[in-house]
Amino acid sequence: MKDRYDIVVVGAGPAGSMAAKHAALGGANVLLIEKKAEIGAPLRCAEGVSKRRLKEVGIEPDPMWISSEIRGTIMRTVGGSYLKVDESWKDGEVGYVLNRHLFDKFVSEQAAEAGADVVVRAACTGVIRDNTGRISGVRVTHMGETKEIGCDCIVAADGFESQVARWAGIDTSLSLNDIDSCIQYTMVDVDIVQDYCEFILGSVSPGGYVWIFPKGKHSANVGLGIQGTKIEPGRGPKYYLDKFIESDPRLKNGSVVNIAAGMVSLCPGLESAAEDGIVLVGDAARVIDPMTGGGIYHALMTGMHAGETLAECYLKKDYSKESFKPYEEIWRGKIMKELQRNWKIKEKFVDMDDRTIDELIEVASHAEMEKVRVDDMVKVVKERCPDIVSLYK
Repeated sequence: MKDRYDIVVVGAGPAGSMAAKHAALGGANVLLIEKKAEIGAPLRCAEGVSKRRLKEVGIEPDPMWISSEIRGTIMRTVGGSYLKVDESWKDGEVGYVLNRHLFDKFVSEQAAEAGADVVVRAACTGVIRDNTGRISGVRVTHMGETKEIGCDCIVAADGFESQVARWAGIDTSLSLNDIDSCIQYTMVDVDIVQDYCEFILGSVSPGGYVWIFPKGKHSANVGLGIQGTKIEPGRGPKYYLDKFIESDPRLKNGSVVNIAAGMVSLCPGLESAAEDGIVLVGDAARVIDPMTGGGIYHALMTGMHAGETLAECYLKKDYSKESFKPYEEIWRGKIMKELQRNWKIKEKFVDMDDRTIDELIEVASHAEMEKVRVDDMVKVVKERCPDIVSLYK
């Protein structure tokens, strides 16, 4: 690591790597640091992403980091309602389940190829300000040695708990209503549908859902999330996941080869994802979908546009909050309405009982749906049974 860079990116997940890549392509001198010893590990993700969304951010698929191709969605309830939609027949493009650790490495390698310095086992331990109060660098601990590195701008890509944002004075606090506690097993020797992502709704996972994402022959990510306010002593996510697996004959005799756990934020985005000298991207900017918990595309997209904006800032030598307006306008224009809508729906969904959820999926199963998205489900419910639940009031 040099003593000074134009931009320091903290966190080498998809958001941070994309920001570093595009800022470096614009000529900026960029450092990308990752506190873990290996980029992409340990895993905290169900690993699903749509093919269309990858194209939007300029990433061509590579068999190296693809576990499974997905053609559709299965939704089930504890009451037995069942919805299966083959989404591939219309445009032939649905999605992938990734090998995230390999995918994250791939994106970070692109950042390095664009000219960014990439350093692992480098933890940001503080934000430095000059005597005027302006952000002027970061404090980094690397291999037991602490070093101060000067920069004109920091990119906070250190996840939803973003310490960097808090050190910079940005309020990133969350209520328990907007946090899901999650656990996921990667399982082998399981008997599941190999080209469909499956979701199980209802009291099997209070305030959330169970997911089964295929990872190749007889292998899958099996996990769930529980809303923070619904966690009871002795009945955390692991209790519910073990109970679900034991009840499912396709899974109960499988073996767990990896366990991942963590928290997910489910709120409609920060009011501001930038201040003078700092930009927030990905989970740090609260862009995870509040209804689905999905965030890979949102991370890639915010990282890309932040990097492009930073390249312009580099040319102007202006890293003020005002100069980051193009970034704020682009990402908000793409997803903010969706985040706000899905947050409102999430607030209703988490309190639905099993009977109501069962009715919703039963109605959807007779609607000849072409795709399973939140807005598709809302449209069907509003058209066919508005008396079941009002999702917007």
